[in-house]
Amino acid sequence: MSETIDQGLPESLFADFALDNGVRRGLPAGAYWESDFWRREQARVFDRSWVLAGFVHELTEPGQAIPTRVGGRPIVLLRNAEGDIRVFHNVCRHRCLTLVDGAQKFERGITCPYHNWTYDLNGALRATPFFGGPKQHRPADFDPKDHGLVAVRHFVWHDWIFVNLDGAAPPFADYAAEIMGRVADVDMARFHPVAMLDFGEVATNWKFLMENFMEPYHVQYVHKTTTDQPLKDHHTVVDGLCLGSAVDIAPSRTEAAAGRNSLAVTSRYLTLFPSFVLGTYAPDQMGVYLNQPVAPGVTRQKRAIYLIDGDTRPESEVAALRELWAAVHQEDHDMCVRLQSGRASPVADGGGVLSPHWEDSVRRFQELVVEAVR
Repeated sequence: MSETIDQGLPESLFADFALDNGVRRGLPAGAYWESDFWRREQARVFDRSWVLAGFVHELTEPGQAIPTRVGGRPIVLLRNAEGDIRVFHNVCRHRCLTLVDGAQKFERGITCPYHNWTYDLNGALRATPFFGGPKQHRPADFDPKDHGLVAVRHFVWHDWIFVNLDGAAPPFADYAAEIMGRVADVDMARFHPVAMLDFGEVATNWKFLMENFMEPYHVQYVHKTTTDQPLKDHHTVVDGLCLGSAVDIAPSRTEAAAGRNSLAVTSRYLTLFPSFVLGTYAPDQMGVYLNQPVAPGVTRQKRAIYLIDGDTRPESEVAALRELWAAVHQEDHDMCVRLQSGRASPVADGGGVLSPHWEDSVRRFQELVVEAVR
């Protein structure tokens, strides 16, 4: 094996991670804060995968656009005049200015504020004022068809807009086959969004939020006041690119917990590598997280809450649901921030240890990260 991995990432970084003495170690501390690891991760994990970029329901009308970033790359999500979702690299083709700088609605097209180049809602270049001179908008041999916005490969699965930046990932249905299979019995079309929670920036690496979600080991300790899901009722999920856990709660216990503002219901906590998070809570609730890495120690996070059609609970109950999930997330965030802080210690260089039973999904997630950055 080579001494270094792609111009500078030392093979020794993974020495402890590669050991197999029964109880496996986690990723080395540098995987959560080193800039070199971060850059490779953004380019090789997020560029090459299918990544959740946004929600269809936030683009309600033609012309609405939402700028965002995936793998550090600026993109814009857009609903065109025909009502279809389009995704483009968020840069003008003239001087590569960031084109859309905030969520907004465009009536006819998108105009660059720098030199007024204008694109229609399908990305075609429509105007290049005075680009060729005082009385000439198009120089000789300049074809606007060659200079439209650059489209980003995307796929819409229910309310979720996925993108693949390098265009080389397998078709989405193949890439997501395992997670789709595990929710095949859920009629997604019946679920509608009722609330959004925007947590802003959380002071932790994106991987900690993912690892925390997919392992059930912490639930009975961290969430003892907000859930009633004994550890013994859980099992983990390691299925291709679908990783996570699930819990089966007896109907009698679910009924006993009713009205206690508790999540004591049969649930599935599923992820799609690298950063998609889907939770189902029988029989009528679903949640999806949008995790956006900002820096090695910063992640922006939102959550969409869905209820099944016919659920007409009053606004006061929806507000209580928001409060419950805000509390659950705060409990998780507190742990993830402390996980990030702990990586400053030399004790963390060896990666800690992982339960072979409860954290096998975490281990597989970390292996996928290492495979990608190598």
